[in-house]
Amino acid sequence: MKHLSKLMVAMLLFVGLSSMSAQDANNPWQISFGINAIDVYPTNSDKPYSGAWFDEYFNVSDHWNILPSISEVTLSRYVGDGFSVGARGTLNRIDKLGDTSADDLSHYAVDGIIKYNLSEGHSFTPFIEVGGGYTWIDDIGAGTLNGGLGFNYWFTDHIGLNVSSTYKHAFEDYGVSHFQHVAGLAIKFGGTDTDGDGIYDKDDACPEVAGLEEFDGCPDSDGDGIIDSKDACPNEAGSMDMNGCPDSDGDGIADKDDACPQTAGLPELNGCPDADGDGIADNEDECPNEAGPAENNGCPWPDSDGDGVPDKDDLCPDKVGTVANNGCPEVTEEVQKALNEYAKTILFDTGKSTIQDRSEQVLNDIIDILKQYPNSRFRIEGHTDSTGSESLNQRLSEERAAAVEKYLEDAGIAADRLISEGFGESKPLASNATAAGRQQNRRVEINLIKE
Repeated sequence: MKHLSKLMVAMLLFVGLSSMSAQDANNPWQISFGINAIDVYPTNSDKPYSGAWFDEYFNVSDHWNILPSISEVTLSRYVGDGFSVGARGTLNRIDKLGDTSADDLSHYAVDGIIKYNLSEGHSFTPFIEVGGGYTWIDDIGAGTLNGGLGFNYWFTDHIGLNVSSTYKHAFEDYGVSHFQHVAGLAIKFGGTDTDGDGIYDKDDACPEVAGLEEFDGCPDSDGDGIIDSKDACPNEAGSMDMNGCPDSDGDGIADKDDACPQTAGLPELNGCPDADGDGIADNEDECPNEAGPAENNGCPWPDSDGDGVPDKDDLCPDKVGTVANNGCPEVTEEVQKALNEYAKTILFDTGKSTIQDRSEQVLNDIIDILKQYPNSRFRIEGHTDSTGSESLNQRLSEERAAAVEKYLEDAGIAADRLISEGFGESKPLASNATAAGRQQNRRVEINLIKE
């Protein structure tokens, strides 16, 4: 045991001074041989010689069974993506079952393993492994399911230290579940020159493609001094500034990314020019010398009436209006006053809602005004004097307002622009005590609905 401890210290010291590494892909085969230790105690089994999980895990002197000779051999092969598969054979002598002495029992095991390296290309390569096998203690054999952790530390490209600790669970009741610790020398071999360029894979930066020695085995197909793996245009000579690509128009955009490689342009337009500065490349701009929006293919929207509202948004494209009123003219106080001056002169048959024929010209004048404001809405209000009952007056005012609304709609004013309402005698303009006052109160008003 003293000699084993000295050996381990010496090996760890050597590891600390080493900085070499190896790649599994370059040396796919690995063989390791060394010593193994069997410990049944910290396995949490129901056997009387077992302790709790990992209890006294490092109690070498009391629990570990070590055969002081080469007692472990592992052969594995790298299969890619960090994985290796292999087989391990071990032998040992069991004289300790936990705290219980054993009668120098023989121990043999053969296991299949699948190993996954948690890192590659470094001197220190930790791994996890799983597998299964068969273990014999004296003449009694039992299958096991295995899982463990370990690491390789490579002193050179081919030689390193292999250390692992594996829990082996026995399936049969008579089997003995145990931890098996392994430490030994690992050797990698089997490196090749895959691409046949005379550069060994472990020294070849491009082992799958034949290349040049001055580029560590990587090719430079276009001869521009930039290896293909770093050359964005490996088959077309270019400059270092353009990552190996040409820039024919000198606009700082490589031809492969330049939508207009023969004409200098702007990066934001993939190398194409924009003569009118409207953000649309000239090759896609139907009006390249006149700024316009993308929705109109680079051309300005037409504005037939010149009111600053494009025809596409102008509800009155042939009439000068305001932006606030969607391109239509706004109803002014003067217009509102004129409407009501006309409306007050609409005449009805006495006590009825029938419009007299002589009011036709007044109504036509009202219609002409309403047509000038096609996006404005109006309320037609009916009013009466106080002659007669209140209920009669209310009904009469509603019917007269509705009659005017129908007349206007029949004349082409959109129905959704008009509403009618009767107020009866509730809103007089003058005293109903005089004939003149009553005449003023019998009226129709047409008022703008302000949205």
